Amino acid sequence: MKSLGRRSGVMFGVFAALCLGAAALGTAAMRGRGRPDGAWFHMLRKPAAQPSNRVFGPVWTLLYATMAYSAWRVWKARRSSARGRALTLWGTQLALNAAWTPLFFGARRPTLALFDLVALDTAAALYAVTAARVDRHAVSAFVPYLGWLGFATYLNASIVRRNVHRSRWLR
Repeated sequence: MKSLGRRSGVMFGVFAALCLGAAALGTAAMRGRGRPDGAWFHMLRKPAAQPSNRVFGPVWTLLYATMAYSAWRVWKARRSSARGRALTLWGTQLALNAAWTPLFFGARRPTLALFDLVALDTAAALYAVTAARVDRHAVSAFVPYLGWLGFATYLNASIVRRNVHRSRWLR
């Protein structure tokens, strides 16, 4: 029994490390020319609902923790095809999540980032539906992330719409 508990803890660490890696990729992209406090981001027309830059760090820390917990709960469940599909979808949504910040801030490509975000929304929703067949608590932990993704999609789409005249960076 002890080895199962140890393995479970290791797997939680693996999921947390994967989330940390996605966050680190985003942080690295933010240190470049597209940081939110930089001139490029500052000049963009943003919706009134755009939160202060200080909000994003704490929110993402909590969301990545709940994402890792959700995946861990699914992993702990009895092996099944739904479990395997859910974990694959979790990995897919995390990869799409990791791509968004480098696309938006690093490459300064908000439109391309919006396409990534729509794919991310889809993968995350499919994960939630599939994970619900495996562990309801896993989905409960994932719900705040789904809400934040909806809000992020609104923000990204609003930025694209409000800045369409700046076609150089909308390519």
